[in-house]
Amino acid sequence: MNTKPVFHGSDIEKICEYYHLKKEDIVRFGANVNPLGLSENVKASIASHLDLLSTYPDREYASLRETLSGYCGIPAEYILPGNGSSELIALLIEARAPKHTLILGPTYSEYSRELSFSGSTQKYYHLQEENDFQLDVDDLCRTLEEGYDFLILCNPNNPTSSAVLHGDMERLLTFCEAHDIFVMIDETYVEFAPDISAVTAVPFTTRFRNLMVLRGVSKFFAAPGMRFGYGITGNTGFLKRMREKQIPWSLNSIGAFAGEELFKDRDYIQKTRKLILNERSRMYREVSQMSGYQTYEPYANFLLVKILKEGVTSSDVFDRCIKEGLMIRDCSSFQCLDGEFVRFCIMMPEDNTKLMRALKNAVG
Repeated sequence: MNTKPVFHGSDIEKICEYYHLKKEDIVRFGANVNPLGLSENVKASIASHLDLLSTYPDREYASLRETLSGYCGIPAEYILPGNGSSELIALLIEARAPKHTLILGPTYSEYSRELSFSGSTQKYYHLQEENDFQLDVDDLCRTLEEGYDFLILCNPNNPTSSAVLHGDMERLLTFCEAHDIFVMIDETYVEFAPDISAVTAVPFTTRFRNLMVLRGVSKFFAAPGMRFGYGITGNTGFLKRMREKQIPWSLNSIGAFAGEELFKDRDYIQKTRKLILNERSRMYREVSQMSGYQTYEPYANFLLVKILKEGVTSSDVFDRCIKEGLMIRDCSSFQCLDGEFVRFCIMMPEDNTKLMRALKNAVG
């Protein structure tokens, strides 16, 4: 009896083996990475600075933090570079040592994994489909009153592509400050938002000491292999505790140098935003017009789509797409997501057009 395996995220090797495909023939709509790839300017800069591997990086990453300070508009002393967001999540949880954590879900599983190594309990607060996965701040605050001391949210959220906007975020942070609840906000996808200033919580770090914002370069800057992330908090005492627990020279010399170069490439940043904003609007409009699906207003570089056609599962739609070399994400493994859902990111226009056609054909 042949049983189809379950694929998670960008499980490209298993997918290729099962469907007899080559990696180079697959368009990775499930990875949420900028389709433009790594900046050509950054590639050239890295190639001409390989001698940096012969030296230790600056242990304080002073130049990198100054570059990030200018990019984010906050003081350099608020910033902690790290070996990807995963390291910073682990450091934050270790330094904070929460007892009772609430996670806004459905979301990225790494938060739960890292919490499992701590002494904290963990529960999910479910975003509701009937509210188009938009947060009800008042209801969340009522839940937080039940004894939580740590809140984790991804904004814009993965996989829903929904976002908590500036006014609601301010109300939430004010409530959490009054109840001694520390808030970790993962802004991996914030640079894809239509209006970054309406979504980002970075400006709040100058006001709230119970807040840390995490960002990285894996998705927007198409550099997941660089393993570079950074945390931002105005609570410099807490930042110091995290730094004390961090392995020295956590980020290598090339990563620190390339990180600076990424944020300086304004043409690449503008080109990326133009591509994503234009194509996201087109894809959202086209999927919304397909009778077999329901989708939700997207703030990240991907769309969450519910399958409405009776008898058609997320596995069926994944299968139809992958056979055309289009790898989307079957969302059946996400907690707090009931029903048949798929997720796909924005790629190059011609590939997006192929996906729109495959999705339409998948539901007749």
